[in-house]
Amino acid sequence: MACAAYSIRGHLKLATGHGLASSHLCGGRKPSLSCPVSRAWSSNVSTDAAQRVDPRSHLAVRSSERWPPIPKASPADGAVVAEERITVLVIGGGGREHALCYALTRSPSCETVLCAPGNAGIAQSRDAFCIPDLDISSSDSVISFCRKRGVGMVVVGPEGPLVAGLANDLVKAGIPTFGPSSEAAALEGSKDFMKRLCDKYNIPTAQYHTFSDAAKAKEYIKDQGAPIVVKADGLAAGKGVVVAMTLDEAFEAINSMMVDESFGSAGSRVVIEEYLEGEEASFFALVDGENALPLESAQDHKRVGDGDTGPNTGGMGAYSPAPIVTEELKSVIMETIIIPTVKGMAAEGCKFVGVLYAGLMIEKKSGLPKLIEYNVRFGDPECQVLMMRLESDLAQVLLSACRGELGKVSLTWSPEIAMVVVMASEGYPGSYKKGTVIKNIDKAEQVSPAVKIFHAGTALDGDGNLVAVGGRVLGVTAKGKDIEEARSRAYDAVDVVDWPEGFFRRDIGWRALKQEQTANY
Repeated sequence: MACAAYSIRGHLKLATGHGLASSHLCGGRKPSLSCPVSRAWSSNVSTDAAQRVDPRSHLAVRSSERWPPIPKASPADGAVVAEERITVLVIGGGGREHALCYALTRSPSCETVLCAPGNAGIAQSRDAFCIPDLDISSSDSVISFCRKRGVGMVVVGPEGPLVAGLANDLVKAGIPTFGPSSEAAALEGSKDFMKRLCDKYNIPTAQYHTFSDAAKAKEYIKDQGAPIVVKADGLAAGKGVVVAMTLDEAFEAINSMMVDESFGSAGSRVVIEEYLEGEEASFFALVDGENALPLESAQDHKRVGDGDTGPNTGGMGAYSPAPIVTEELKSVIMETIIIPTVKGMAAEGCKFVGVLYAGLMIEKKSGLPKLIEYNVRFGDPECQVLMMRLESDLAQVLLSACRGELGKVSLTWSPEIAMVVVMASEGYPGSYKKGTVIKNIDKAEQVSPAVKIFHAGTALDGDGNLVAVGGRVLGVTAKGKDIEEARSRAYDAVDVVDWPEGFFRRDIGWRALKQEQTANY
């Protein structure tokens, strides 16, 4: 199964009342190009346009001047032919980063995979060499390390370093970096920014209003009624969204975010949205600023409890592909959401290079997608199932994105289904105990060759025991010929893990399973 890139060539459509010459969203800079999108989906940035961009952005130097020439595409299938082997540094230490290291280690073009800080599970699995003492909050330290170790590409996993500008500094230092600039990372760093971009470029999303005053926010909620959605504007580790089914729940969310400051400055401003009814799906696309390469679909399970009950979490499980995302719907998502976003960001002067993770609602009434939120990095736990299914050379694909060469790349995927079940510390997403011992990880992975356990929050204690140090701790992942086989293998492995203080959902994949059973009826 293979898919190719779309380009952004075509006319840029603005919503009524908007003009490119005014109210630029990315720090007030002039638009970098008049990003004239056709079905072919590729455009060229002129030298003059590139020179007008803020020097901290990914357009500071044209791609042809930043990196050596990209390896040639295979005329047979469009895949990249490896002509070099590089050392890759992955920034982060969670389950997403473990999955990226796993895929990079299997890449023929990758000589060595380093992960900073990494975690005990990544190190034990030998999917990467972990560098726990590298200060990833210091761009100077990361740049110095890359130069000493001959790092050929940096892949930034978490959103925090991206919003802080790590990619800006690495690109400026001439180090190929997969991940957006801090300006472009505002798509995730500020929900208000994302909603205003949607307004300006006709990207379908829920109606909303932004507030910095708690009393006015409550008054608006009272006028709108429930159910309604309350979101902290800034980064809140995946916990800053409350789907309030009653007015009291909505008021409580406002108090928590704006009065009690439970998310610090991230909750000083809130976005209040209409409640959308339908089925959620995750959609990912690799972006080089001018081309967007769709990945396979996935579906997450955000609620903590079986039957989609309880508070939202960072994600308790996922599977890929998501049956709801048909080929027809994929085209609609690309044409109405992904491409207008890539074009809009370029026009605003903050060209996007990295992965766009669109959280979507497929509306029950219309069957059409609306954008719920953007993340500017791979989803967790969706990344785990995607990397289990990816058969292409990930290192070369990401390097192609860094060089603006995704138009030459196609991806190959396993036709099998992948599922991940997250094992979390008891009490998550609230307070939980750290340091509880986890046993039988090796035995669990031996349940089937199709099983892989990704570590999100593990460490070694003084006695050498593997212990839990996070909320979401393990991602027990499996592939199978269908959803039933993948699910059975994943849960068989989960049942082997000896961790009394952990818990997990027993119904991951229920939507896909129900759809498959209905289709076979």
